[in-house]
Amino acid sequence: MNRNVSPLLNISGLNLQLGGQTLLRDISLQIAPNERVALVGESGSGKSLTALSLLGLQPKTAVLKAKELTFKEQSLLNLSERKWRQLRARKIGIVFQEPQSSLNPSMRCGKQLQEVLQLHTSLSAQQQREKIETALEEVQLLPKEHILNAYPHALSGGQKQRLMIAMALLCQPELLLADEPTTALDVTVQKEILELLLQLQIKHGMSILFISHDLALVKTFAERVVVMKDGQIVETNSAKALFKSPQHPYTKGLLFARPDLQKRYQKLPTVEDYQNQKFKPQLISLEERFKRHQKLYQKKPLLTVSGLQKTHQNNSLFGFGKKKKPTLQNFSFSLYPGETLGLVGASGSGKSTLGQALLFLAPPEKGTIHFEGNQIDPKKLDVLRKDVQYIFQDPYASLHPQKTVGAVIEETLRVHHKEASSKKVQEQMVGLLEQTGLGAAFAKRYPHELSGGQRQRVVIARALAPEPKLVICDECVAALDISVQAQVLNLLNRLKLELNLSYLFISHDLSVVKYMSDRVMVIHEGKQVEMQEADQLYKNPQSKYTMELINAIP
Repeated sequence: MNRNVSPLLNISGLNLQLGGQTLLRDISLQIAPNERVALVGESGSGKSLTALSLLGLQPKTAVLKAKELTFKEQSLLNLSERKWRQLRARKIGIVFQEPQSSLNPSMRCGKQLQEVLQLHTSLSAQQQREKIETALEEVQLLPKEHILNAYPHALSGGQKQRLMIAMALLCQPELLLADEPTTALDVTVQKEILELLLQLQIKHGMSILFISHDLALVKTFAERVVVMKDGQIVETNSAKALFKSPQHPYTKGLLFARPDLQKRYQKLPTVEDYQNQKFKPQLISLEERFKRHQKLYQKKPLLTVSGLQKTHQNNSLFGFGKKKKPTLQNFSFSLYPGETLGLVGASGSGKSTLGQALLFLAPPEKGTIHFEGNQIDPKKLDVLRKDVQYIFQDPYASLHPQKTVGAVIEETLRVHHKEASSKKVQEQMVGLLEQTGLGAAFAKRYPHELSGGQRQRVVIARALAPEPKLVICDECVAALDISVQAQVLNLLNRLKLELNLSYLFISHDLSVVKYMSDRVMVIHEGKQVEMQEADQLYKNPQSKYTMELINAIP
């Protein structure tokens, strides 16, 4: 930061206590006008709480104290609610981490965008419409009419996130707090969103506090990087200096844990591994991989899909005027026992739809699905639902908030093992918790008491309860920190070997897909673009779209 320029935001000695526990300790941070600062760290480090404190949105029972907390030299301490309303959106905008939780499910998207302008501006209805349409164009949300009339549930995760970014930028704030704004987006859209934020920042002279756990994105976007751990700032430096020569052991560990596109490790390193100096990553040689694939593809396919087609009906009020839109077009592929087949593509390309169609959660209109050589009868799905399990994208939404972890897993065991006694079910439940690295003590906990990584382990344990042969992993590490992501991927690979599992691994993170997959299938606008062995796909992509995906990797 230029020391000769008065900071736009100045935080000095900020402390926040909640329930007698100190969650933020001695936070000092300055952001200059027209500056991009990244705040990085793992879940629970205090990143989002710091951002919320800048808008007066910290928990009401929290005690916040600071030597200095100013925006444009105006103190943000002890502001009235009226003053906060004047500041929010107009001067300081925010993009929240979970767009599904931030959008009203009962209101059309256009109306929700209009509410922001009605509250904070005096624009006419026509001017509001024009401004909203311009914002949608800037974040690549097209066709505009469809988005304006759609309800949030009709949009993909990436589209919802872009809608939140458009909403935050409507009033052209001087400081934008972007809390994990690209977490659910594929690499091409991530790149577009970051380029868009950069363009808008330059155009309007806006400052951005970019909160993320994705260090690769931070490297390409931020001018300065602030690293947080356990509610404290442990390192601050320019992005160039920090990535070239990190000083704090925790920062070094975060950089150490990311999958390497050039190397394939038997086990991904974690932050804990870095701190334990004895850990030495073991590489998988090309010869080992070739021999494994020779044996793998001599087997009969576990799953064979032929001519699969699926259409969606576009959104309209009360179902009038619905038109069918193709979302899967003539899909044909095979998946082998013990194989991990990666599936990549942009948000809304049909990745999740394909995974759900295989289980008839979103039944296809045409095509056949054979499992272990037998054609699936849509009227007899009991065996398929036992042998093929699904890990959904959001682990919190996948778990019943009023049921303990033990009850969630026991319920699945009783459905698929009706003959088992209560004692046997409980023993199996504990065994699954231990197998997924949690332990019996977690059986009595509720989902809200767990971290993101722990919740994902519970979902994996539940998926293993029926003893499946194929697990469909739908963006199962998308929202996890780099270190926690490495732990979950290592767990999936260990379970694959121990239980002879096959995976359909759906993800927008091409680094993760390359590491996990034997082969990778690329999907674009509901069409199968290409499928190759993972290393070959990255070395020699056959389609222009695949090349765009690879070139967009940060």
